[in-house]
Amino acid sequence: MLTLPTIIFGLVVALLIGAVYHFIRGGSGWMLLLYLGLSTLGFASGQALSMWRGWSLFMFGVLDIGLGAIGSAVFLIFGEWLSHIEVKNESGV
Repeated sequence: MLTLPTIIFGLVVALLIGAVYHFIRGGSGWMLLLYLGLSTLGFASGQALSMWRGWSLFMFGVLDIGLGAIGSAVFLIFGEWLSHIEVKNESGV
């Protein structure tokens, strides 16, 4: 069971990962918000996967920072790739 301090620490780690990714990749303020959100969702998904499957990579108490960081990285890379896809407004008719 995750306690409130554990959740806050996980949130801080996830936001730090998103901020570092933004520092490396650059972008506008909107991209920073996107990276922070994606990192938080990815970290939570990695933690949920760790708890569900019983896997552990780098545990800090009950918080699996290793799988959380991997989840953040996967969400950040995939989300950035999706954000750069341009939609063509041409009609095929």
